[in-house]
Amino acid sequence: MPEFHSPVAEGPAARILIVDDHPLVRQGIRMTLETDAGLAVCGEAETADEALRAIDRTRPDLVLVDLNLRDSSGMTLLQGIRSEWPHIRTLVLSMRDEPFYVERALRAGAHGFLSKQQAPSRLVEAIQTVLRGDVYLSQAMSAKFLPRLVAGTPRGTPPTETLTDRELAVLELIGAGLPVRQIAARLHITPSTVDSHRGSLRAKLNLCTSAELLRYAVQWSQSRRGHA
Repeated sequence: MPEFHSPVAEGPAARILIVDDHPLVRQGIRMTLETDAGLAVCGEAETADEALRAIDRTRPDLVLVDLNLRDSSGMTLLQGIRSEWPHIRTLVLSMRDEPFYVERALRAGAHGFLSKQQAPSRLVEAIQTVLRGDVYLSQAMSAKFLPRLVAGTPRGTPPTETLTDRELAVLELIGAGLPVRQIAARLHITPSTVDSHRGSLRAKLNLCTSAELLRYAVQWSQSRRGHA
């Protein structure tokens, strides 16, 4: 889908790029941000590739990132932004608000994390906080995440938490029923690299066969569906 751009507000308005693969969600975010004179939407993108091109062209002050994108994981996009444009602030806006995803997003370079279930006014508050140079987490999210951060990795931690972001992305796509070549195309890697990740997944998850990996991935994806 072609990127859509609106005129940027004059003056010192901060430039915001919206990255989400649902047009209605992007429209709702745009309408919310247009209520604040200090914020201006400089572009939209529905895939990571579109987002990277838009960032290179528009140089936003902040990028709003959903974790679920059609062509790759939002985690991968966050890492790419941190690598190429470390001065650009990023805020995750996602239905996935478990500490598991919050921690991974912050490690990938996000400067804040907001649940899509929050009121629209919270979005403006979160953006303003991140633009000031602070990290934003809602009070409820902090209550769940900070004790986990202080305690470190507890005994009995689910094995999925030992996975790298790329391994997690592969596991999610296996759980969605995609074959190796489609996974490779989605993640812009080779089929042999996907096979390598599948081997790592079996080892880390203590699974012996591809069938066991598929069953595990489907069950894991279904257990997360309520948060996606």
